[in-house]
Amino acid sequence: MAMDRMERGRAAEDRAADYLEARGLAILARNFRRRAGEIDIVAREGVTLVIVEVRARSRHAFGGAAASVGPRKQQRLIRAAQLLLAAHPEWRRMPARFDVIVEEGDGEGARMEWIRHAFTL
Repeated sequence: MAMDRMERGRAAEDRAADYLEARGLAILARNFRRRAGEIDIVAREGVTLVIVEVRARSRHAFGGAAASVGPRKQQRLIRAAQLLLAAHPEWRRMPARFDVIVEEGDGEGARMEWIRHAFTL
C-alpha cells in the first residue's frame, strides 16, 4: 500500500511538471531532497523562481489536498528552499514564490488545480 501511494505521488508529480511546462514554465529541478525537507518541483516563470509542492488525494476528505499544506509543511518547504538556494547560488537573486499543485480524484476524473502564491515566507 505504501508503494502504491509513492507511485501515485510520483505520477502526480510527473503530471504536474507536464502541466506547468504546458503553461510556459521551465522545469529546473525535481525532487530536491535534504534532511530538512523535499521540494517536488523547482521551475522558472519568466524571472521568478517557482517552488512547487504537489499534493494528490483520491478523495476530498479532511479538507482535500490543499489543506494538507499546513504550517508545519510550509516550514519544511521554506527550510528546504533555503538549502536549495545555498546549493544553487545562481538562483538566489531571482524573486521566488511557493505554489501548490493539487490533484484530486483518480484516473480520467482527476482534477488538477494550480495555487499560485500558496504561502509566503
